[in-house]
This record gives sequence, C-alpha cells and structure tokens, in this order.
Amino acid sequence: MPKQTFFNLPAEKRERITQVALDEFSNNSYHRSSINRIVENANISKGSFYQYFSNKKDLYRYLIDKAGEEKIKFLQKEIVDYDKLEFFPFLRKLFLAGIKFNQSSPYYDKLVDRIYRSESEQFKEEIIGESKYKSNDFLIGYVKKAREQGELKEELNPEMIAFLITELSVSIVDYYFKMKDPTEDLEGMMEIVDDMLEILKSGISEDNS
Repeated sequence: MPKQTFFNLPAEKRERITQVALDEFSNNSYHRSSINRIVENANISKGSFYQYFSNKKDLYRYLIDKAGEEKIKFLQKEIVDYDKLEFFPFLRKLFLAGIKFNQSSPYYDKLVDRIYRSESEQFKEEIIGESKYKSNDFLIGYVKKAREQGELKEELNPEMIAFLITELSVSIVDYYFKMKDPTEDLEGMMEIVDDMLEILKSGISEDNS
C-alpha cells in the first residue's frame, strides 16, 4: 500500500498521480510500464515517487485495490433495490452491474483486462489475491440471507459459497478473454455467466426440482 506521505498529499495531487498511473498501466503490461513516464507525466520527481510508494508493484497493487473498492461502491449503489430478488436472479443482476461498471470506468476496465490477458498466472494471483477476499466479504451477507430464506442449503458454509462464487467469477473473466475476441460485445460474457449460475443452482439450491 502507499506510504502515509501519499495520503497526506492534497486530493488534487493524489488524483493526478493516480490518473497518470492508471493511464500508464492500462496501456502497457506491468513489466513494460515505466516509473519514469509516470513521474514525468504526473509532474513529480522520482525521489517524490519513492516517498509515496515503495516500488512499482506497490503502486500497481494500490490501483488494483482501488479498482476493487470503486467497483464495490458502484455495485452497492446499483443493487439497492435488489434485496427483493431471489438469490440467483440477484447474482445475475450483480454480474450485469459489474459489466456496467466496466463500461463506465474505462481505465479500471482496461487495467483489469490487461492483467488477465498479459500477465502470468503467478503474477495475477500475487496482485489480485487480496482483492478476492474483499469480494468474499461483500457477498457473504447476501449468501447468509438467501440461506435463512431457504434458497440455499442450510448445511453449507456461507463463507465457502461466497469464496466459490468469487473464484468462479474471476475464472469467467479469465476464460472469456482467453476464448473470445476481446473486441466482441461483452454481452457474450452473460451467456457464460448463465451457464455458471445454472451449475451453481444445481449444486447449492435447496430446491433442485
């Protein structure tokens, strides 16, 4: 995470550095991204950069974490009226809202797209591993509510279900970019989402009729 000196900066300067870094990392792979270009375009010295971040990876992790936090905030606003939905329609709406976030936040979308298409599995796990735990925390409450309402099997662990959904959602994005032309409309992803939801429903729904 950034050093406290970064958070002590005026909001405008923090935003400028963040936006410049987003531009650099979303248009280049991690290894081809340049601290020199970042400091030049953000109009800060290289010495100042290392007062704010330990290294390039520290900045990169910050951006990935920030993307996750911004997405969760967006989803929380989008799903205000979803509490009346049953669990699986809710999950589908959640995925649709996620696509809407990607469309409304092109820099974050490109950043995540690039890490899935350009980086090694080991690097992806290192960078996005912590973000998945935040996704788990976000889902657990909804899983518990669905279980209490009899939609999910009572004997199943809510944390395990949330973990499974998070892992599958990450895998779906990975699968999509490996199997599909990245220029295709993202509506194609919803076909994959529907397949995943059908598998989940057959496995964890209380009513399998």
